[in-house]
Amino acid sequence: MTGHLASTGAAIYAIELDALLLSRLQRLAKKFPNLTAVPGDVLETDLAALAAGRRIRLYGNLPYYITSPILHHFFMFAGQIDDIHIVIQEEVAMRLTAKPQTKQYGYLSVATQLYTRPEFVLRIPREAFSPPPEVGSALVTLRLPGERASLALRDEAAFLDFVKLCFSQKRKTLVNNLRPLAKPDIVREALAAQSLRLDARAEQLTVSQFAAIQDCLTTGR
Repeated sequence: MTGHLASTGAAIYAIELDALLLSRLQRLAKKFPNLTAVPGDVLETDLAALAAGRRIRLYGNLPYYITSPILHHFFMFAGQIDDIHIVIQEEVAMRLTAKPQTKQYGYLSVATQLYTRPEFVLRIPREAFSPPPEVGSALVTLRLPGERASLALRDEAAFLDFVKLCFSQKRKTLVNNLRPLAKPDIVREALAAQSLRLDARAEQLTVSQFAAIQDCLTTGR
C-alpha cells in the first residue's frame, strides 16, 4: 500500500511503531524520495506538524484493538484532513457507518459522523491477510467534514462526553441515563421540544438531535 501511494509522487509520511516494518519502509524510502518513514506511535504523532500546512489524506491498516483511540486522535486534526481510508475490523466498520434505529448504532457512530461522512466500501476476506485474522475486515472511507460543519457546538469534547452519557446504559431511556446531568422532568421537556418520544433511547437520535438536546439541557433553550 505504501509503495502504491509513494508511486503517485505525492509527499508520503509512513508512521510505523514496529521496528521490522519500519526497516522495510526505510528501504522503500530509498526508492521513493517523496516517502518519509516516521518512527513512532501514531497516537502520539502531530499530524498537522507532519503536513506542514498541506491538506491531509490518511491511509492505513489500523491495529484492530486500538481503532477507536486512533480515530479520536485523527479527529483532533479534522480541520486539516480531507479524507481517511482505513482497513479495520468489519464489526467496527459497521458501527462507524450505522444509522439511528439500528443495533450497531452507538457512541462511536455518533463521534465518527460528527466529524466525517463514513462509507462502508468493501469487505475483505480473511485469506487476504497473512496470517489470516480471526475476525472479518473491511475498508471504510471517511470523508470530511461531517455534521459538525452544520452544528454550532461550543465544546466538542463536552458534546462527546454528553453522547457517551446518553449511551452509558443502552437499554435504558435517555431520561434515566441523563439523571446525573438533569432531573427527569427537564429531560422530558427537552425531548418534547425536539418532538421526540419521552421514553426515547440514545440509539434513536441523530447527531443533530443529540446536539439540540444537549443545548437545551445546558442553556435552558
